[in-house]
Amino acid sequence: MYYAREPGKINHLRYDTLAQMLTLGNIHAGNKMIVMETCAGLLLGAVMERMGGYGSIIQMYPGGGPVRAATSCFGFPKPYFDNLHEFPLSKVQSLLSGTFSTETLPSDPEDNALVEEESNGLTEEKQTSLQETEEEPTTEAPMEINQSEEQETMDINAEDVEFKENKEKENKENVREKQMKQWERRKKLTETAALLREKNADGLIVASKFHPTPLLLSLLEFVAPSRPFVVYCQYKEPLLECYTKLRERGGVINLKLSETWLRNYQVLPDRSHPKLTMSGGGGYLLSGITVVLDKGKSDSSSLEALKMEEPSPKRCKVQDLHC
Repeated sequence: MYYAREPGKINHLRYDTLAQMLTLGNIHAGNKMIVMETCAGLLLGAVMERMGGYGSIIQMYPGGGPVRAATSCFGFPKPYFDNLHEFPLSKVQSLLSGTFSTETLPSDPEDNALVEEESNGLTEEKQTSLQETEEEPTTEAPMEINQSEEQETMDINAEDVEFKENKEKENKENVREKQMKQWERRKKLTETAALLREKNADGLIVASKFHPTPLLLSLLEFVAPSRPFVVYCQYKEPLLECYTKLRERGGVINLKLSETWLRNYQVLPDRSHPKLTMSGGGGYLLSGITVVLDKGKSDSSSLEALKMEEPSPKRCKVQDLHC
């Protein structure tokens, strides 16, 4: 439905390309997957459906919060969301460098202190309001006002006091709700950071509108060796750059850059033929497998290889002389 009506919201991700991503990523129940996507939650929902509520998913998101418009359309039960975690992209570098830290979580003593301060504030406001109500009739008593007018003023003052108290209670309840939400969000953030620090994810899937090279190079640090990764992009050039960077960096094998080709067929008695119209393109996929990257050995071996290796023309001349 998204691809037919509004393909721009899902970065023109075609359904056969999505199926290829799920297959190349080796997604199955019990996995620990990292998903970075800006496809309105479509790719995330496909991964959740394939895993069937078993395993854990860490969604990396840009901006203030994750977008899951398409995920909600899948109709998953609540247990599917229990193992769904989220982590902002802005804090990935701090997590890799070891400087990641959340703000201090509110503890029970602080909560009690807040409750006491609120109760003290309520009692003080009540006392001031009672003093005002007591002072007003005393000042008006010597002025010979009728009893009906005094009762009306007392009723109005009581209503004003009740209205103010209810409004203050609502405001303080809203503040408490915001504090609880912030506390829960920080708690989830610390739990997700602990999962990423283990660096044993079973796979990585990237499908975003951003350039894939910096995303992939940073997120591959959290993936365990001998695990697959898949990167989707609507255009070929960013993936070519990503391909060359990965070849220079090392730590990956079986790199493949592919494009899926889709054409619909009409199947009818004596009238089966491919349709004249077909999709222009479904995007490009870069897939590979991670391996252990030993930086010290790789640097020394490359230097030795450069020293020992002779130019090909010289080798040919030496072989001809021996013959």
